[in-house]
Amino acid sequence: MPYCRTGKAELYYEEKGEGKPIVLIHGYTPDHRLMSGCMEPVFRERTGWRRLYLDLPGMGKSRGYSDIQNSDEMLEAVLDFLDVMLPGESFALAGESYGGYIARGIIAKRPERVDGMALICPMIVPEKRDRTLPPHTIIRQDAGLAERLTPEELADFASMGVVLDPYTWNRYKEEIVPGCLLADEPFLAKIKARYAFSFPVDREEFRKPGILLAGKQDAVTGYEDAFSILKMYPRTTFAVLDRAGHNLQIEQPRLFEALIMEWLDRVEE
Repeated sequence: MPYCRTGKAELYYEEKGEGKPIVLIHGYTPDHRLMSGCMEPVFRERTGWRRLYLDLPGMGKSRGYSDIQNSDEMLEAVLDFLDVMLPGESFALAGESYGGYIARGIIAKRPERVDGMALICPMIVPEKRDRTLPPHTIIRQDAGLAERLTPEELADFASMGVVLDPYTWNRYKEEIVPGCLLADEPFLAKIKARYAFSFPVDREEFRKPGILLAGKQDAVTGYEDAFSILKMYPRTTFAVLDRAGHNLQIEQPRLFEALIMEWLDRVEE
């Protein structure tokens, strides 16, 4: 198995393709499969990109992370990963939820190395009580779905899902659930108690091509808080998609892939 040894963790990663590097960072609790599941369909349509999908400390197959105490040190592990895997190279970044927070931390620390940024349902405000969130709403539920799932599976899926149908269930089951089952919950609870960085992010303008995708029905990280950082990203497309919650990438896959494809076009210009 491929591991990258950093100062405070051994990060598992998967590498695909050749060309310009892009580092893809999943959210809190899942693993790299969340990102490869939504991004590999895009890269099947284009060549020239070296994709690095990593597992954050405490998630997936990463190991040796017990000394990490907070989000600053989570970020430090990822920065070490970048220095080992991409020494002196520039790269694009894509981050989902907490991975989007880590991506903004990377930009704050190494702005000169980042050629583009994609944020998918990003965590803008670390403390949930301080977020502006819509109520959880299910837009569509397939009439026969309940017969295919156990009551426990349906309750878990419905707790965050906005579109509940066989397609979204299959992707949720394959791309999100397996990583969640591997998560080190006591470790993640420790980090969540020190969730915010000790330094400010979004203080300097990021003038490279970006995209921020948010779900109109996202009751986890919301969408309204993202507009508070809009002016710091003058070349970033902000898109708020209806019929999409915190699993936007599987609930609006065609729009997701089209918008990510257009962002990559801009990074390549």
